[in-house]
Amino acid sequence: MKAASFAYAKPRALAEALELLARPGAKVLAGGQSLIPSLNMRLSAPELLVDITGLEELKGIRLDKDTVRIGALTTHAEVERSEVVKKHLPLLAEAVPHIAHPAIRNRGTMGGSLALADPAAEYPACVLALDATLVATGKKGERRIKAADFFTGLFETALKEGELLTAIEIKAQKQGEKSAFLELARRHGDYAIVGLAAFAANGTKRLAYFGAADRAVLAPNAAKAKDLESAKAALEKDLQPPADLYHASQTKLHLAKVLLERAWTRL
Repeated sequence: MKAASFAYAKPRALAEALELLARPGAKVLAGGQSLIPSLNMRLSAPELLVDITGLEELKGIRLDKDTVRIGALTTHAEVERSEVVKKHLPLLAEAVPHIAHPAIRNRGTMGGSLALADPAAEYPACVLALDATLVATGKKGERRIKAADFFTGLFETALKEGELLTAIEIKAQKQGEKSAFLELARRHGDYAIVGLAAFAANGTKRLAYFGAADRAVLAPNAAKAKDLESAKAALEKDLQPPADLYHASQTKLHLAKVLLERAWTRL
């Protein structure tokens, strides 16, 4: 199939993009790795496609004191190659190679992935585990949203109509803090059956699962457990994974416990 007809605009400045997004039926085009297939299958039919790929102010990675700020239009490949990310956000550096394939990582963007809020995607779990702040910009200015409040449901976020995700802010990992990223997939590049982004600091853990609910979710009961066996038992209170075409709910829960054990030994 081919996409339904739509108008197209490529703004040169953020303010212009926000004006265009205020129009009825407008939709953002960032990397396009999820949107274009959706258009071609007519799962999405916007009246206006706002191509923001020319907004240089939404690109790049920089360290500002103890915080790494990543522009929403930064591609997966740029995150993967970044020395700042490798040094200060090792969890993110470990996760990026699991995202699809090189051709997609060259075009897809971090902001696009987070705004899509696919429950099987890697980035949402990473920002949850790292307690990141997502910066949303609208005509009234910037709004900062904690990752725990950003994902509200299946492909749904806290972004308001006319708002654009413009940046992600994450505290740099300190000495003594540890992280681990793990996922199980049928083949490399496939969506994960289930995955886990884990972070430990000051005696506490944050365990964020993906592919285990309608969004990336924290496992607070397992994170509070004093030993591995208790954590596995507590995980049954945290997760009720939906079955899919290939895996029953109990199978996915078992695999979630397998990843928990692997992450626990690393943390």
